[in-house]
Amino acid sequence: MTIEYRDIGIIRSPFTSLKGMPIQPASAGGAKGRVEVDEAYRDGLKDLEGFSHIILIYHFHLNRGFKLLVTPYLDTEEHGVFSTRAPRRPNPVGLSVVRLDRIEGNVLHITDVDVADSTPLLDIKPYVPEFNSGDRVRTGWIEKAREHIPTRRSDGRFVE
Repeated sequence: MTIEYRDIGIIRSPFTSLKGMPIQPASAGGAKGRVEVDEAYRDGLKDLEGFSHIILIYHFHLNRGFKLLVTPYLDTEEHGVFSTRAPRRPNPVGLSVVRLDRIEGNVLHITDVDVADSTPLLDIKPYVPEFNSGDRVRTGWIEKAREHIPTRRSDGRFVE
């Protein structure tokens, strides 16, 4: 089976290198960015401005290949790639929940961007907390690394 996606825009950020960039929106420290949606998809932005946060789904265009066992940024031990949010995956798809500041035409101004500049955008969804199950959430191995989330940065370990 062949699955094909078409980008619908591009994500702009201050991060031109993978090394040193935030590893998650929670560690982005208020970094500003914008999402430039292709004009053909502009009508799809109707009513999005009513949401404070959006989910960006994108293609990890700077990553090649993958490993099933990885040492994530928040740990020194190896974990299965599917128990991490490491960028080098069998399907290089990423997601980030960012704050939507405003929309000007087909440009979304966002805060807490943790994405490399010029990343191809695949989709946008509104973030609705009630849609996500919050009861008895467990965070596995990340539980012991929670305190490092706000300050951890990419050290380039997933770049080859």
